[in-house]
Amino acid sequence: MKKKRVIVGLSGGVDSSVAAYLLKQQDYEVIGLFMKNWHDESVTLSNDCPWLEDSNDAMLVAEKLGIPFQTVDLSAEYKERIVDYMFDEYAAGRTPNPDVLCNREIKFDVFLKIALSLGADYVATGHYCQKEEIDTAVGKLCRLISGADGNKDQSYFLCQLTQDQLAKTLFPIGHLQKAEVRKIAREMNLVTAEKKDSQGLCFIGKVSLPDFLQQQLKPKQGKIIEIPEDFYEGREPGQSLFDQSQKTTYQTGDGKIVGTHQGAHFFTIGQRKGLAVGGTPEPLFVIDTDVEENIVFVGQGKDHPGLYRKALKVKTDEVHWVRDDLKTPFGEQMPVMARIRYRQPLQKATLIPQTDGLYVRFDQPQSAITSGQFVAWYQDAELLGSGVIG
Repeated sequence: MKKKRVIVGLSGGVDSSVAAYLLKQQDYEVIGLFMKNWHDESVTLSNDCPWLEDSNDAMLVAEKLGIPFQTVDLSAEYKERIVDYMFDEYAAGRTPNPDVLCNREIKFDVFLKIALSLGADYVATGHYCQKEEIDTAVGKLCRLISGADGNKDQSYFLCQLTQDQLAKTLFPIGHLQKAEVRKIAREMNLVTAEKKDSQGLCFIGKVSLPDFLQQQLKPKQGKIIEIPEDFYEGREPGQSLFDQSQKTTYQTGDGKIVGTHQGAHFFTIGQRKGLAVGGTPEPLFVIDTDVEENIVFVGQGKDHPGLYRKALKVKTDEVHWVRDDLKTPFGEQMPVMARIRYRQPLQKATLIPQTDGLYVRFDQPQSAITSGQFVAWYQDAELLGSGVIG
């Protein structure tokens, strides 16, 4: 009987290395493929060339495991689908999540199509998440389930995947703890066994974000305005769910000018560093930006009321269900657990579909809900869907 062919996205890290090893142990025909994505040395924080080092490590792992290996250059697709999108989002005053986009647009789209063209039955990655196939009233479907290691669970980064993509994907290490993965790598004497986890933008390396953005977004001096806490007296959050999802709109005269900045599009809600304004009793945090007027609004302390909202809205065309069969119909509500960023503990929330979009109302106000980021919702350990925060 012919072996099933799996093409593993070998990234040069320990997780994908062990994923390839486990698949070989399970008697798949395994091929390693390294993705060279967009890389611009002018904006990295060090003089090293991370993709070259990672590619070399991936090749050494493939050699050790006795599997074929090749590199594929996806720079053009990465620039078009990720980098250009990021510039556009920041210019519009939103904060995109490149890791979620990289999975949706590159690893599980461009890469998947290349793998299938090479005769693959599946692709596999080193993500800490799990997949389960089930029978439903509408046929076989895939459940996207959190990784067994709660500290490393990466299901959030996969929140935009479709049933077609999941059906062709394997997650060989999703049932393991990180320590177990490292132990396997040591036992196999893999060159990646002690390698640190990658940091920075997906496949770009350690990037200085302001330098990265200044390639296209020019510096432009504007005001930093501090909004006092007493501005919120009598403005109880949650009075109206559908009033811009309780997002306050600030005006120039609502606070006092405390400094200047070099472009509102360089800042994101919840940011503390980079403001260069001192002399306040508590640290200043960005509570909002206005890119049209080029104003950054700030408040003192991590508990400043301007940082908190109890609800958010996802536009109708930005709502994505991993499981269409569980979609909440208009007029009904669904209790879920949700998160608005990676590693955030899951929060109790309710999905409320309306004609203009999907509202997510949290039981407790959430800090730094940020436009352009993704909200993902779960029931138990299963990720049901996600959407771009408006």
